[in-house]
Amino acid sequence: MSENKDPQVAERGQSVEGVKFVYDFTEGNKDLKDLLGGKGANLAEMTNLGLPVPPGFTITTEACKVYLDSGEEPAALRDEVSAHLDALEERMGKKLGQADNPLLVSVRSGAKFSMPGMMDTVLNIGLSDKSVQGLAKQAGDERFAWDSYRRLIQMFGKTVLGVDGDLFEEALDKAKETKKVTVDTELDAADLKKLVTKFKKIVKTEAGRDFPQDPREQMDLAIKAVFDSWNGDRAKLYRRQERIPHDLGTAVNICSMVFGNLGPDSGTGVAFTRDPASGHQGVYGDYLQNAQGEDVVAGIRNTVPLAELENIDKKSYDQLMQIMETLENHYKDLCDIEFTIERGQLWMLQTRVGKRTAGAAFRIATQLVDQGLIYEAEALQRVNGAQLAQLMFPRFDDGAKVEQVARGIAASPGAAVGKAVFDSYTAVKWSRSGEKVILVRRETNPDDLDGMIAAEGILTSRGGKTSHAAVVARGMGKTCVCGAEELEVDTKRRRMTVPGGHVVEEGDVISIDGSTGKVYLGEVPVVPSPVVEYFEGRMHAGADDADELVEAVHRIMAFADRKRRLRVRANADNAEDALRARRFGAQGIGLCRTEHMFLGDRRELVERLILADTEDEREESLKQLLPLQKKDFVELFEAMDGLPVTIRLLDPPLHEFLPDITELSVRVALAESRQEPHENELRLLQAVHRLHEQNPMLGLRGVRLGLVVPGLFTMQVRAIAEAAAERKAAKGDPRAEIMIPLVGTVQELEIVREEADQVIAEVQDATGTHLKLAIGTMIELPRAALTAGQIAEAAEFFSFGTNDLTQTVWGFSRDDVEASFFTAYLEKGIFGVSPFETIDRDGVGSLVKAAAQAGRATRPDLKLGVCGEHGGDPESVHFFHEVGLDYVSCSPFRIPVARLEAGRAASQSEGSDHR
Repeated sequence: MSENKDPQVAERGQSVEGVKFVYDFTEGNKDLKDLLGGKGANLAEMTNLGLPVPPGFTITTEACKVYLDSGEEPAALRDEVSAHLDALEERMGKKLGQADNPLLVSVRSGAKFSMPGMMDTVLNIGLSDKSVQGLAKQAGDERFAWDSYRRLIQMFGKTVLGVDGDLFEEALDKAKETKKVTVDTELDAADLKKLVTKFKKIVKTEAGRDFPQDPREQMDLAIKAVFDSWNGDRAKLYRRQERIPHDLGTAVNICSMVFGNLGPDSGTGVAFTRDPASGHQGVYGDYLQNAQGEDVVAGIRNTVPLAELENIDKKSYDQLMQIMETLENHYKDLCDIEFTIERGQLWMLQTRVGKRTAGAAFRIATQLVDQGLIYEAEALQRVNGAQLAQLMFPRFDDGAKVEQVARGIAASPGAAVGKAVFDSYTAVKWSRSGEKVILVRRETNPDDLDGMIAAEGILTSRGGKTSHAAVVARGMGKTCVCGAEELEVDTKRRRMTVPGGHVVEEGDVISIDGSTGKVYLGEVPVVPSPVVEYFEGRMHAGADDADELVEAVHRIMAFADRKRRLRVRANADNAEDALRARRFGAQGIGLCRTEHMFLGDRRELVERLILADTEDEREESLKQLLPLQKKDFVELFEAMDGLPVTIRLLDPPLHEFLPDITELSVRVALAESRQEPHENELRLLQAVHRLHEQNPMLGLRGVRLGLVVPGLFTMQVRAIAEAAAERKAAKGDPRAEIMIPLVGTVQELEIVREEADQVIAEVQDATGTHLKLAIGTMIELPRAALTAGQIAEAAEFFSFGTNDLTQTVWGFSRDDVEASFFTAYLEKGIFGVSPFETIDRDGVGSLVKAAAQAGRATRPDLKLGVCGEHGGDPESVHFFHEVGLDYVSCSPFRIPVARLEAGRAASQSEGSDHR
């Protein structure tokens, strides 16, 4: 086998000596996905396994990258393709497009990561006005030949020449209407011959050129079209949604055609080695007689269950079952398989590790461990935090009064409620206005991707578990019900008719259950997920068979907890949240925001403190605040007894505790106009003017407030210390940590720390209780990160406040920019994902890493954590593991996600240890 000597193709040069752009299926293997794409690598692997794969070859992703970078194919590509085509023709004993005995090929995309339906494919390349006659004679079936030809013109016209696909569909519908039939298989050879003529006229009119009769021209244009489809709108949108890198490119697979549309002894199908919706073992998939593969995936004809193939063609069925077992044992995972039967001969067209629902992922991972196919460390890599989060979403209440109107195929689980909409544009428009919508279609196609992303769920009247809607929905974690045949969907009139004649108009609320396939009128109430009930201790793993999913989650979480190094804490501000977090597995509190304790009735006390003119007024306010703070902390320490509790001293932007300047100005103006007493309001307005800030997020807050308002931080420290002493007296085990916010220089921290140490000493003397209260700081300013080595001299711990650090590094005001220009930045590819959602590794992340290293260089035992929103983000958790933090802190609901991802990160860093 020739080797690709330079996988980067020497800066994308068009012709590089020794670089190989085309591989025969016999040359590759499943580990060459970067070069051959997923489809090409797996076709090669199946060929190596001796499975029945039609011969062919793959053009590499490197060739695509050269084309995309330069606008031209590599100079050597045409000659390489010609050489491989010659070898294929010799092997098959016929030539591409040969008039009397034509070789036909498919031209299929195939990127490293599966992107179902997002890029282009063309079947039946090589057919022309001459070769169609030869194909008819060769096959002994004139109808089959003309059906194949009309499919080529239709796919080629839409994919390669940019003709509106609806024009072909309308012509096909008109042909069926004229013949008074409902499915295309009822059109005979004469009907299809007329349709070919009509299709060619559509191409001529719309594309301004004739349909090409030269088979090599067809193939070359199709290859370019596949390359171009990598940067098509729907492909780019899908990659953004799935966080697939934009610079990978796609391979192109040229495969000799086998035909499932040769009559009732032929057909095409998609099979799964396990149910992708539930994970259960069995016979799962769809089969369609007398059809080509696109008919199944597009969902335009309703299929029969794969199990029916045993009755239709037992020989092929038995062979397929054996191959499925071979592939699952070889890949050690659920496999998604495309196959065609040509007159009783089974052919394998594709295999890949199949997309699955979140529940199926957890079940399959534990099943494979039990079967001895993988170890626990590999099982952790088969699931992820996003899937666990999906399992924690609510489900429909079984006891609710409902009006079920239809039942389809349970394609992707979940409970989705929303207003019915019948096109992608409306789904996006209504969703952006805050409406929850269900996208209803006869069947979806790749052009519906925008609407599918915007919708709460997807409902189709056609297709099965392998249709476009089902595959894409499972990949995105969207609720989906497919093939609800009882529904009459009229997209033009924007409505659907349900059994009994009731009409659902656009805007009417419907509910769909992706776990059962049931469709309901109106809004069905939801109840908590059993997985949430498990985490809260209200359901126990292994209780009964119905809790199989809970048992799988329980086992995976146990794997993760044994493996992980990162500890997981909670962001919690009161005892109730702390107790819930503890049930979810929190190992302490990483952030208690004390400003949240002063909302509501207490807000006025802080306002008085900030606006106090005299020391007596200030002392009186602090005297009233102290017992309230102490009570809060006692409750918190009791809830988290024996676990660390990091308490951040007051850190509000100042305006949050002051009267609104506009409202106060109006009150003063009205009082003056009415000549009413307003001395207090006027005094307050003057104080608010004095303290008013143009940018409160960067103003008098955090440590600055503690330094400017005498007694504020010392009051809070005293409350913490007295609460800890009280809990110790009650035989508790309080482990308080005091965190100083918004520090930018070590001198700020030293001043506050000196005052805090004095207060703690006073409380120890007064109570006779030894108190060990750690004092540290938040690193949330670039300067703090850059001077972390100095700050560590006065800090026992750092907690990275990545929300503010992201704002200050980027110069973003989160509240403003997310609504103003983030959408445009995501669409233009400037962001792959919002930096407030996933840590910006190159910018914010580099500061976190540098600060961690500098801090520990000064103080080797420095404890490091993170308490921003990133603490519960799966990708960010992996980064925090890599840079050596000790813990992450997140909202209670995200604790299980962080635990799982911390385990996965540790497992990945050690390397997979599976058979």
